[in-house]
Amino acid sequence: MTDDVRNIVLGVIAAGISAALGWLARTYLWKRKLRRKQAFFGLPDNSESLLVVNREAGGPELTVMRHDVFALLELSALIKDCHAHAQVVAHDAAQQGFGERTEFCVGGPASNRRMAAHLHSLLPGIRVNVDAEPGPDRGAFQIGSEHYRLEGGRSEYVLLARLTAGERREARPVFLFCGQRAITNQAATRYLARNHERLARKYGNNSFVLLLKVVNSQAYGPDVVELVADVTRAAQAPLPEPTQTRASHRAT
Repeated sequence: MTDDVRNIVLGVIAAGISAALGWLARTYLWKRKLRRKQAFFGLPDNSESLLVVNREAGGPELTVMRHDVFALLELSALIKDCHAHAQVVAHDAAQQGFGERTEFCVGGPASNRRMAAHLHSLLPGIRVNVDAEPGPDRGAFQIGSEHYRLEGGRSEYVLLARLTAGERREARPVFLFCGQRAITNQAATRYLARNHERLARKYGNNSFVLLLKVVNSQAYGPDVVELVADVTRAAQAPLPEPTQTRASHRAT
């Protein structure tokens, strides 16, 4: 074998080894990223999850608003990316406790009984005005001592929460998307899809409750979302005794 042939053979071998090492490195990084995503959502390979759907307020029991359907599609894509499966369940048919399967619950307490139960049991520091009659406080959030009013199409709020119950490491989380309007539910699911890696780095597998504001949805739809505050502590503490009325938060 001449020197030239030997150099060519060695070059081919080196290139093959480099390609194999690169493929192994990319595969390792991809799998590590997938495992972190699965851990955050509580969705290991081939696991089952629940998509709990609400109904249109004042409408038939199984009428789901268009933006809530879009929210379910956003969540379905996340679940599929985790190599898991989803079962869609009506809000009044989801009769299970916490920790068995990951749950994604969409809709405010006025249209989703399951959401109302979660808020009552897990987040006693949150109250949502569910009055059917029109008024300035309809749909308003109270979180601790703060109030957040709905201004349709201009400034709307939604709660995004990841909650776990108990100390079992294998317990699966419940995700809440509780908005003042259906479009805010979609905005929250899209925010989670875009920011789950950052949220996982910050919170790990711990519970959190975020208050988001959807800005000018009449022009921008569900795409312009601002993080107002991490309200985990206030949401998990009992509501304070009423004293005097505080000024409501409004968009400027």
